[in-house]
Amino acid sequence: MAKTNPGRFFEDYSIGQVLHHAVPRTVTNGERALYHALYPARHALYSSDEFARNCGLPQSPIDDLAAFHVVFGKTVPDVSQNAVANLGYAEGRWLKPVYPGDTLRAESEVIGLKQNSNGKTGVVWVRTRGLNQHNEVVIEYVRWVMVRKSDLDAPAPETVVPELKKALDVKDLIAPEGLDFTQYDFAQAGEAHRWGDYEIGETIDHVDGVTVEEAEHMLATRLWQNTAKVHFDLTFRPEGRLIYGGHVISMARTLSFNGLANAQMIVGLNGGAHANPCFAGDTIKAWSEVLDKAETAIPGVGAVRLRMVATKGGAPFELKNEDGRYLPNVLLDLDYWALMPI
Repeated sequence: MAKTNPGRFFEDYSIGQVLHHAVPRTVTNGERALYHALYPARHALYSSDEFARNCGLPQSPIDDLAAFHVVFGKTVPDVSQNAVANLGYAEGRWLKPVYPGDTLRAESEVIGLKQNSNGKTGVVWVRTRGLNQHNEVVIEYVRWVMVRKSDLDAPAPETVVPELKKALDVKDLIAPEGLDFTQYDFAQAGEAHRWGDYEIGETIDHVDGVTVEEAEHMLATRLWQNTAKVHFDLTFRPEGRLIYGGHVISMARTLSFNGLANAQMIVGLNGGAHANPCFAGDTIKAWSEVLDKAETAIPGVGAVRLRMVATKGGAPFELKNEDGRYLPNVLLDLDYWALMPI
């Protein structure tokens, strides 16, 4: 019997299959330091224990996207080891903060399958849950991936495309226990703009840009233990290693600090698409659009729904062409809910 694992191919998945991912990982403050080295993240709630305590939390959590990357990385050997591309996200929720010392593991259920017309690849939908050492779900999301077939003669499975919410309702969002923004320190957070200062339909150019380097991308994928071949192996993709899509998400989120410094916590992921590939040497810029706003029952806290777009050049606020296709300079189109002081 072979001792090595070549990863799953499209014909290896079945509806209802549950994948228990290796290996559990205990996160530490080192995780935060490395995350902030890769992405100069400055949102105060994730930077300062004192700021977090002033907002009702026991200490500063691990960045919401850092927790996402840890869980995502666990799933790669079982879900996207042989992927052509990660296609999109839906129904993502951050359910509990992750603190230094927590141990995360992940499991996924296959909820959709569709073979592509070329017969060489297919799309796999999975619902992933990240759990802590107390078996509490800290994060859950759906993603879909295009995966190669190993046996091109393998019969196509029955097509099952899951029905997913286009957007989470504010009642679906879960805020950390104890969160309270009534004593929020805007000076320390870095901007004075609060929930009431943003209008639905408003667009924000985040101005700054960061050129992606090969070294930082390789460090990021290793940090998150992302073993997808398209990110590592030039013999697998001679035209160039793809930059991990999560790297683009985190960089865009970091750039969004300039204009959205008080959008402190991401609590919901409505949808997302990696519109075009990103390679080392590309310069990432970002802009956002306010899609919706909602009040919450949490003291001093409002929810804002944002579209975050990452580009590699081009004018801000341009997204698709007349045919409804993403422009070639658009890297990411992400729709999320964040919590902000009122």
